[in-house]
Amino acid sequence: MKCVFFGGSSYVIPILKVLKSKLNLSLVITTERESNDPVISFCIENKILYLGVTSISDPRINSELLSLNPELALVADFRLILPEELLDIFPKGVLNIHPSLLPRYRGPIPGQTAILNGDKSTGVSLIKLDKQIDHGQILVQKEEKILENDTSESLYLRLFELGAKLFSEKIDDYLNGRTNLKKQNDTLATFTKILSRDSGYFDFSNPPTKEVLDQMIKAFYPWPGSWTKIRIMDNELRIKFLPGEKLQIEGKKPVSYKDFINGYPKEGKEILKKLNLV
Repeated sequence: MKCVFFGGSSYVIPILKVLKSKLNLSLVITTERESNDPVISFCIENKILYLGVTSISDPRINSELLSLNPELALVADFRLILPEELLDIFPKGVLNIHPSLLPRYRGPIPGQTAILNGDKSTGVSLIKLDKQIDHGQILVQKEEKILENDTSESLYLRLFELGAKLFSEKIDDYLNGRTNLKKQNDTLATFTKILSRDSGYFDFSNPPTKEVLDQMIKAFYPWPGSWTKIRIMDNELRIKFLPGEKLQIEGKKPVSYKDFINGYPKEGKEILKKLNLV
């Protein structure tokens, strides 16, 4: 069975490995562009046809799909929305691995939102896409604990690994009509926002509590980071706060809180005290 994958980032490599082993992975469509990017590198190494695109309306997509005549597609960590006419191309439908327990946290940043909200657990949903975002019927879901030191990066690594495992376990039943699809309860739906550089910003003159800042630091790592602007010795510095009691002044390497205080003996300690970080 010919399968197409839509996705990008290092998080989806376990999914690509499952697709390659269990189905005929005929085409990968990714928002990555460079040969050393994780998904494109995987495709080159495994001699899999791929397209690097910036728009879902790229004419090469329809051209390749019409040529291949694939039966199934899988989407994971793809930054573009598939239109209804594209979903209709695949006789077996389009499946999606979404890193939350839908209908909770539909949208682009479920992992970051779970950490920001102080959730103790989240999970993965394998769904069949329809024309509404993250709205499709559920094949299977699995809960996953959020660890005390989880960042969005470490959490997504586990969630997509879990998603790959669930897909591997359930795809044969799905293709053979042995899966009972479950409708989502739309009354319980919550939605996440698009992440931007400013998402991690906080006002130093009115900083968040220690608990909230800790959640921000973990949620917004590795991008965009939890950051603020602080005036030190008549210079306004953009400072990003990192996991592991580290920070980074823009244009410089990350340093520990201790080394920051050593570099700025008076201002450094005052800054970290105001944020309740020391």
